[in-house]
Amino acid sequence: MARSATMSRSISLFRAFLREQSEPDLFYGVLAADSARQLAEHVPLDGALLLDVGGGPGYFAAAFRAAGARYVGLEPDAGELVARGEPEPGTVRGSGEALPVRSASVDVCYSSNVLEHVAHPWAMAAEMVRVTRPGGTVYLSFTPWWSPHGGHETGPWHYLGGHRARRRYRRREGREPKNRFGESLFPVSVGAALRWARRCPDVDVVAAYPRYHPWWARWVVAVPLLREVVCWNLVVVMRRR
Repeated sequence: MARSATMSRSISLFRAFLREQSEPDLFYGVLAADSARQLAEHVPLDGALLLDVGGGPGYFAAAFRAAGARYVGLEPDAGELVARGEPEPGTVRGSGEALPVRSASVDVCYSSNVLEHVAHPWAMAAEMVRVTRPGGTVYLSFTPWWSPHGGHETGPWHYLGGHRARRRYRRREGREPKNRFGESLFPVSVGAALRWARRCPDVDVVAAYPRYHPWWARWVVAVPLLREVVCWNLVVVMRRR
């Protein structure tokens, strides 16, 4: 990770995160700009065909296009597609676990905070590898289950169990959480992601680090147990063989 991943950057991202629910456009705008800069440290984006798996209503589209990428978004949820009004041009509806995309056809396959929302996360990861051309880049980012935000809006009660946290939320709020454990939220660990990536015969692991931390804190990924709690969000960058 470049030295641009400073403590001040981490603080700015955290402040934006605190406004995710009240001002999603502000939060995702900040995150999208940061993500484009971060991804550009691993692969040139100018002219690259980029597939955003689980791109929702297209929060990241403008930032990636501003960096020169040819952006294609994919989102399975029809409601998410129109969360900001009309669907983002260049976005299609489809499942991350069975991408409607030709094999070896994109330069960059990107996914941000989606893996923990699919029932078969490694099927989605394998699909991302499949559609990436040899020499292309796969960028996979997700929220580990045991991190403070692992339960999303049901946290920190997810530490007592996902189903229990979901029931508690339902009792207190009178409705289901948006991220329903066992249906649209699943436990994914840092260790499992690293093992999958290192064992995948079709990629080389380029980097693995906590997405929002300053550059000097990336060592936590090497420490079992600790990494599950303090990572907040793991990035795994892979190069397609």
